Amino acid sequence: MTLENKITYLTMDKTTNTNRHFSSNNNLRHNVRQIFVAIIALLAYVSSAAQGIDVVFADEKNDTTFITNILIEECAQKDRPNIIRIAEKLEGTPYQAATLEGDPETLRVNLQGMDCTTFVETVLALAYTAGEGRESWHDFVYNLRRIRYRNGETNGYPSRLHYISDWILDNSSRGILKEITGELPQARHAVKSLDYMSRHKESYPALADSANLAGIRNVEAGFSNYRYPYIKSSSLNDKTLKQILRDGDIICLTTNTSGLDVTHVAFVKFVNGKPHLLHASQKGGKVMVDPLSIADYLRRYRTDGIRIVRLLTD
Repeated sequence: MTLENKITYLTMDKTTNTNRHFSSNNNLRHNVRQIFVAIIALLAYVSSAAQGIDVVFADEKNDTTFITNILIEECAQKDRPNIIRIAEKLEGTPYQAATLEGDPETLRVNLQGMDCTTFVETVLALAYTAGEGRESWHDFVYNLRRIRYRNGETNGYPSRLHYISDWILDNSSRGILKEITGELPQARHAVKSLDYMSRHKESYPALADSANLAGIRNVEAGFSNYRYPYIKSSSLNDKTLKQILRDGDIICLTTNTSGLDVTHVAFVKFVNGKPHLLHASQKGGKVMVDPLSIADYLRRYRTDGIRIVRLLTD
């Protein structure tokens, strides 16, 4: 589904029109709503420009309108924020890697293409913003920066939370996320030194810069012999996962790869009583609900284990 189609879907009146006058009123309301959304987006843009906020959009006009639409609709819900309801609005978005790369390092927003991490971060920022009752993309940008960067501040390439363990710890320390893995009876612990990036610096163009490489090595030094909780895949089945997971949980797939903690992140969505991954799938080429249950997915791809994280909105 293209972004244009998503915007149309979000703003269209779904009521079947059988009366020409009724249809005209609906069209009028639709047009007023679109104008209202555009004004909000414009005011937010002017405000951000005035404050010198550093953000780059892949498609500023469509992205800001789409974000504002989602926030307005979600803020109107009594049970806000609902992570799955928000995430489903991004289904069909093409999978695209490396959308955050560029020099200089700056906050980048791309709703035209996402990988697993940018999808999760985007949805979380939308949910957190809606939980605050805020309807502006300006507020979304503020929260996305808080989630993506150390201490919520963009300060060069090393300030981005590249390792998921770092991402969890930093966001947990500021009351945004909570990891529940260690609270579960199935939990065990792994001990690793996270240094994959510096040992594979040729795979990261930004690390050609010596200052960036030094910054990443400094981050990695804090994760030498790092101990983190996980649940081994071999101990999980549909029944067990149903007991410990809930809709909207963030599931992190751990790996045996040396120097690396997590290779994939996704949301949990229950389908016919079984938890599935709602994720930006490289294999599927888009944001989608995986046809395999999580238990079957872990077996199919021989995943090491999982970690479970939740968004805190209270």
